[in-house]
Amino acid sequence: MPQATRDRLRQRFLDTRGHWVPEGPKGKAPTGELPRRPYVRSDERAIGYVPYEQGELPDPLPATLVAFYLPQFHTIPENDEWWGKGFTEWRNVARALPQFEGHHQPKLPGDLGFYDLRNVEVMHEQARLAREYGISAFCFYFYWFGGKTLLETPLRNWLNDKSIDLEFCLCWANEKWTRTWDGRGDEILIDQQHSPEDDIAFIEYVAEYMRDPRYLRVDGKPMLLVYRPGLFPDMAATALRWRRWCRDNGIGEIHLAYVQSFERPDPAEIGFDAAVEFPPSFSSPTRIAGTQQLLNPEFKGAVLDWRDMSSEYLMRSPTEYLLHRGANPGWDNEARRSGAGRIFFHAAPRRYRDWLTGIVAKSREVASSSPLIFVNAWNEWAEGATLEPDATHGYAALEATRHALRSTAGLMEEAPRRPCAVIHAWYLDEFGELLKELERSGLDWNIFVTTSSRNLKAIQAMVEHCRFAATVIAVENRGRDILPFLRLANRLLDSGVDIVLKLHTKRSPHLSNGDAWRRELIGRLVAQGRARTIMSAFDADSRLGLVGPEGHILPIAPFIGGNRGAIDRLWRRMALSESVPEDGRFVSGSMFWVRLAALRPLLDTPVYESQFEVESGQTDGTLAHALERIFGICAEAAGFTMRSSAAIIGRPDVTTETYAYARANNPHE
Repeated sequence: MPQATRDRLRQRFLDTRGHWVPEGPKGKAPTGELPRRPYVRSDERAIGYVPYEQGELPDPLPATLVAFYLPQFHTIPENDEWWGKGFTEWRNVARALPQFEGHHQPKLPGDLGFYDLRNVEVMHEQARLAREYGISAFCFYFYWFGGKTLLETPLRNWLNDKSIDLEFCLCWANEKWTRTWDGRGDEILIDQQHSPEDDIAFIEYVAEYMRDPRYLRVDGKPMLLVYRPGLFPDMAATALRWRRWCRDNGIGEIHLAYVQSFERPDPAEIGFDAAVEFPPSFSSPTRIAGTQQLLNPEFKGAVLDWRDMSSEYLMRSPTEYLLHRGANPGWDNEARRSGAGRIFFHAAPRRYRDWLTGIVAKSREVASSSPLIFVNAWNEWAEGATLEPDATHGYAALEATRHALRSTAGLMEEAPRRPCAVIHAWYLDEFGELLKELERSGLDWNIFVTTSSRNLKAIQAMVEHCRFAATVIAVENRGRDILPFLRLANRLLDSGVDIVLKLHTKRSPHLSNGDAWRRELIGRLVAQGRARTIMSAFDADSRLGLVGPEGHILPIAPFIGGNRGAIDRLWRRMALSESVPEDGRFVSGSMFWVRLAALRPLLDTPVYESQFEVESGQTDGTLAHALERIFGICAEAAGFTMRSSAAIIGRPDVTTETYAYARANNPHE
């Protein structure tokens, strides 16, 4: 069956049977232990939160990025009537709840707040942020129903305020409005009235926008998008009417494109110039609802793997027609479909960055000039598709956008190849001892030190007398050395640092041999020229992921202690394999060398400070203890290797029948 025929039949089915949603496998209802979800607040910052920061962009930009823009963030009489007084999209956003463990809802705005788009200053700020982070234009959804427009106030304000310095274009969202929010079903709120007369009335109306000097043009032609061309009686005839009218009325030639949301014909077949990719539409990622631990036993939605979707889009072959490529920072419309959302799980800002980088590079290979690439979306808050700063990740999606443009243009500077050490300094005497060991290594270290507010001044004074570049950061006494390391690992990874030595001032006062444990760990990672040799090994082997001190790389199973539940939950969130590897190993004492890229699956998984237990001298069973056992298996599952420092320097590993610093199945880390 031809693709066009399949698309028509699919649309006809969705329009008449949109409520027929096939149910996939259900998740597992919670039993026993309390399910993991935020219980205090929903706007907590993730450990990888990215603040606003100015940065350089390439000139010229390697691609023209256009972000779809939803104007539904202000009240209108029609929505008051249909959905209740004062309704805006924010009402949908705020009502959402998490449906399974790790499901982040509600998705709340960050620095821009719950804005009202009748306030033109909001749009000034949006335009400023877009420019600063590499977005060249907004594509506004335009709502026209047989001569009646809805949600047009923000566009009118934009048109009338010539000081808003950002290009824009229109996409006619030509669906009927229904109770299901997606143009499907029979409970119609307002319908379309497509006709030859309406074609002319529409193009005459939007011509005012196309005449604006800020209107987006392709080869000098104003660009006009249609969301669902298959809903027109004869799209090719409509396109011809539009082109004739524009030529006859001073607009000139126009660039017509349609959005590949419900159909994918060759644009020439409908009289158009191009198509626009619209992820996640037309993707078939793995369905993963059955592996989730449900918070809502009645959840009937779909959970799909965002990583599969993004990979599928990135690997698509070039089309014979002009296709403007697309990318998507995330998708989750649970806010619009309570208990029945379509959720693309495992999206992450760095993963979106990788996708956008790849699409820009591929598009430049076939484009004669700066390619046009669409991002879905700038502010689709109720569909979980946003570039705007949010409460959880801050400016991470925008920073990922800027990073992709800089990377493609060759502007990303490699971090200096100086050895980098991340040190958690809780005990002053042990920190001084550790500094001396680093000095004896003979390397020019760049060190990052986390410590308590109580010890901050003392630690700063100590590093002033060492010869290393040092950054000292005060942290709360929570998560031991693990939580501070995760914060810095995210920061260093984004800044281009590759290899890190993780150390901490381990005292282990509950053990009589705690000092010997610390000195042994540090010595086997740094002393007697080992640091230089290990650094060289990382340079020589790009798949070397983690190096631990010999004698301290242990099997997880005998030393899992009270951490099995937390490890299983973390592993399920990272979704690297169905279960934790039976032969998994970890570095006891959590001091090691690591290639930060090997920890991407963990660092791309949202973790929150509140998930770490309040410090009370625990020796086992905390999230920090679980994460200690995750690092090595994370690196190996991501395709990297874990080796001992003895193997790196060509010496035999240390093997003993018993481990001197913990008993199997009763660890005391």
